[in-house]
Amino acid sequence: MGEVINVLVAVTVIVLVVRWATSGGKDSSDTPSPSTVLGFRPKNVTPEMVETVHGMFPDIPSDNIRYDLLRTGNVELTSNKILERGFLPAPPPAYYTIYPRTTEPTAPAQPAGAANAAAGLSRPKKAENLLTRYHLEGATSGTSVGAAPEEVGGKAVWEDSPEKREASLRERKARMILAARERMLAQQAKEKQAGGA
Repeated sequence: MGEVINVLVAVTVIVLVVRWATSGGKDSSDTPSPSTVLGFRPKNVTPEMVETVHGMFPDIPSDNIRYDLLRTGNVELTSNKILERGFLPAPPPAYYTIYPRTTEPTAPAQPAGAANAAAGLSRPKKAENLLTRYHLEGATSGTSVGAAPEEVGGKAVWEDSPEKREASLRERKARMILAARERMLAQQAKEKQAGGA
């Protein structure tokens, strides 16, 4: 009878050692499955799916997009949800235990105009005003300071060719810029007199 107890104890120890050795690498007790943490079975989400939606809606955080894609598994459904609601709800705190927070890139993709503006801010640039932009440095305005904007711009006449219409519009714009400059200079002179008196 004593030998039977020794055999049973030995078999039990061997079974426990084998179980411990095969489950030791997984640590399933420490990390629960994503479906139990999130409350739903997450779909397969690729980084390309997240980038596709983020490219269309750059103001929506990537974590919100990934969380919704885990629920839907479809870029189109997530995009429609953003269009209907205007936002995506933030993921619950449990989401971050499975998926670490994504840091937004320091320099997000910008349209070409915004990128050029950002590049222009980094290097010193000569102050440009309307006179230099429209090449009106040598032009003098023959308008009076009190003239109405309709009189300054002149009467619009529909020209025959697109080139003539463009030239006419360019000329009207130049007159309006010069008149606005005259009004600004007159206002500054008036303020200077009022400040000096």
